[in-house]
Order: sequence, then C-alpha cells, then structure tokens
Amino acid sequence: MTLVRLKKIRVYVALLFFFVTIILFLDIIHLIPAKITPYLLYFQFVPSAVKFFNQYSLLATGFLIVLILTLLFGRIYCSSVCPLGTLQDFISRIALTFNKSKYFQMLRDFRLFKYSILIVTTASIFSGSMILLNLLDPFSLAGKIFSNIFRFLLIPVNNVASLTLEQFNIYRVYPIEVKALSWIAITFSSIVLLIIGIMSFTKGRLFCNTVCPVGTLLGLTSRLSFFKIKIEETDCSGCGVCETVCKAGCIDNENKNIDFERCVSCFNCFTVCPSNGIVYQRSRINFSKAGAKQVDADKRKFFTRLFIGIVGLSEFLRAQVKVIPKKDSTIPVIKKVYPSLPGSGGVEHFYSSCTACHLCVAACPTHVLQPSFLEHGAFNILQPYLDNSAAYCTFECIRCTEVCPTGALLPLTVEQKTKVQIGKTTFVKENCVVETEGTECGACSEHCPTKAVIMVPYKNNIKIPEVRNDYCVGCGACEYACPTRPFKAIYVEGNPLHLIAKEAPEERFEQEVDYKEEFPF
Repeated sequence: MTLVRLKKIRVYVALLFFFVTIILFLDIIHLIPAKITPYLLYFQFVPSAVKFFNQYSLLATGFLIVLILTLLFGRIYCSSVCPLGTLQDFISRIALTFNKSKYFQMLRDFRLFKYSILIVTTASIFSGSMILLNLLDPFSLAGKIFSNIFRFLLIPVNNVASLTLEQFNIYRVYPIEVKALSWIAITFSSIVLLIIGIMSFTKGRLFCNTVCPVGTLLGLTSRLSFFKIKIEETDCSGCGVCETVCKAGCIDNENKNIDFERCVSCFNCFTVCPSNGIVYQRSRINFSKAGAKQVDADKRKFFTRLFIGIVGLSEFLRAQVKVIPKKDSTIPVIKKVYPSLPGSGGVEHFYSSCTACHLCVAACPTHVLQPSFLEHGAFNILQPYLDNSAAYCTFECIRCTEVCPTGALLPLTVEQKTKVQIGKTTFVKENCVVETEGTECGACSEHCPTKAVIMVPYKNNIKIPEVRNDYCVGCGACEYACPTRPFKAIYVEGNPLHLIAKEAPEERFEQEVDYKEEFPF
C-alpha cells in the first residue's frame, strides 16, 4: 500500500464515523434501534472510558483500543473517529473553497496552556466533578452542537416537508412538536460552534492541539508511537509544500522536523510531497522535547412558547386543557432535588458519570429530557434533567437507558423501569383549583399511570387529589397535566437514591344498577 492511499482510507473512515454519530443525534423519528447505539459509539474515547470505570465492562473497552492504536500509529482517533475533529475538517474545507490560495503554516505549541487544561480537567474528575469534562470533551461538544443546533434546525424542515406532502395525500412524514427549548444549551452550543468554527476556518486543528484535553492526552501518548511520520532529510527537496497542507500546524519545513505530538494523522502531507521526503516508519522512543442573574421567568416562558409555536408548526397536536384556572397560584414551588434520569440509580452516580453529550436528549420521544441550567447545580450545568413543564417520562419507555454511552444510565428492562421510583409527588393544596376556585379538575389523577394520585371526597361534593407515594414512580405525568400557573399544585421531588415503588392494588368500582329499568345504562 502506498502512503498516498492512507489519506483516502482515513477520509472514508472519518466520514463513516461522522455520519453514524450525527444520524444518532438527528434521528427525530427514532428509526435506529436504541439498543445498538452503545455498539456504534464503542470507539468514542471519553464515553467509553467513563463507562469502563463505572461498569468494568468489555463493551466499554473502546478507549483502550484507541490508546493501543495511538501507541502504534499516532492520533488516529483525532483524525478518523472523533466527530468534532471531522466537523473541523469540514469547516477547513469550506475555508479552502472560499480562498483557494489559503495555506497552513507551522503554529506555536501552547504547551503550558494545553497541559494546564488537561491537568485541571483530570483533577476535577478525581475530585468528583464532571463540569470541565462536560464542557471540553470533544464527543460531548459535538453532541451538543448536533442536538441543540442541527437537530433543532431539522425539525422545522421536517414539519414543512410534512405539510407539503400532505397536500399530495402523502403521510409518510409526520410533524414533530417542539415541546421545550433550552436557551442556555442553544446559546452555549452556538458559542462553541462559533469559536471552533473560527479556529478551524483560520488555523485548522488549533482547537485539538490547544484546548481539547483528549487531544492533549493522545498527543502525549503518541510520543511513544511505534510508527511516526518523519521528514527524510536526504530525500526532502525543501519545497515546503507539506507545511502548507498540514492542518495541525506541526511541520517545520525550515528545520526538517515534525512535531508528532501535535500531528493528527490526517496524511495530507503524503499526497503533496513530490520527492518522497515524508516517510512513515518505525521510530525509537524519544522522550526529548518535540518541536446566576435573576430573570423574569414569565416573560422568558412566553417568548419560548411563542417561538416553539412558530418553529414546531404542530401546536395543534397538543392535548386540550380541560380546566383553565381563573386565578394565578400563589405558593412557589422550589425543588430541593431534581429527579435524576431512570437508570442512573441516584443523583451522585449520575452527576459523576454524565458528560452531557445530550444523546439521551436527542433520543427522548416525549422531549421531557432537556439540558439543565442550574437545576442540577452550577457544577453540573447542561446535564439532562426532566422538564415536567414540557412533558413527562413515558411509563414504559427505556430509550434513554439504552443509548447512554458513558454508563451514567444503566440499562433497564421495561418491568424494572415501571417500578423504579426516581422521585415522589408533593401536593400543594393552596395552589389547586379545587381549593382556590371550588371547581372539579382531576387532571393529575387521570394522567397518573400507577394511580399514586387519586381523587377523594372534599367539600361541596367535589373531589381533591390525594397522593399515595408508595406507588409513585416520579414520572411527572401529574405535574405536566396540572393546569395551575405560574406554580404547579403538584410536582415531583427527586429521590437522591432511587427506590422501588410498590404496585398499586387493583381497585374495583361497583355501580348500582336498577335492573327493573329497560335500559339501565
């Protein structure tokens, strides 16, 4: 095999991994079986490593294979597997399209800066905080961009296509309703995309070699690589073309040196060298240096709902609210603990294992999973939470537990899911329309799948909710259905450690019938 062919192979492999990953995040109609997701993400470095140290499973050994490949051939992961790396290559290609005379050059190695980021990120992980990994892991950053920007833009395209095809009596494409928006996640993802886009447009893989902790770690590992790309001084003509195509900025043509620690194994140099001066050969190990502000919640929700109505194009699909309160509720609802996702076992395991890649957010069919702001605390920002104002966790859905690549959510069977209690329900009578307006409601009881909320007799021959938390699983259906505004009359308080709910006894309702009547019904 000639060295030129390595570039083509690398491109094909990179495109395969990139499109598989982006399809997982953009699968708005859930065509891909959730069970195969962990296999498709087997080689993603950080999710695999986090899952391995959580479960010690063979299915989570992909990062070890990446390390072995790095020890053999250099930063193959950065060039071929990492979706954020491939995204940067797309942006660099766009830059070359706009400016055909554009070329790269040897860049300064910001050693102190990148090593400091790696050390601080590693220290934060060992201290029990995932915040820096959530904000810097390349797979999680790519996931945020795909989920919060690309997927968000895909939904209105889908809905316009659905409405258009309906005019021709074609109903294969159905509209998708946007039930909630996280402006924090959208803003953060947009800023990240803008920063990475500017860096890639001007300097190629600068982000990978200055900010990314995974790139720095694999760069240090690549110092020991068995095979390395080098400049053969006896064959090099000194034309310098290789330096102009090196998007890692690691080739110093003047001194005939390649900083292999920063080389992302793109193999561009092989395709342009006219004199076979670039070689890929066995190398001796060389340890020497190689070149919360307060906001108006009501206004924010108003504009959010307005925007959702415009973008979603399917607001008419919402279930009609049977009761419209005439008065605003007055007792504030302050959750001490937001429920952690089913399969996490509890908040501590979830906080310490979730990298906020948002794959579960993209996979959730009801859109109840949303990126958090301060719901899980400042050190767990952007980790998913259950937004019961937007939707609720479907009783028998286990999709999020199947797609999680880090082990933050462990797989559950449907039977297990229907018994896991992630939180308990709290009823605030002073906010309920039965108490404040003397009117029938019962929306919370109607939506409860376990009958943990029942209606009991109250004054004036009407009924009021009663909570039986032994049977509650914390799905949030009651909170979602409650019509009171701005504060709910019923809500779910999270369990720090998940419990097992009891199965509600079957209740029989006997109706007195006068059989003397011809039609007693």
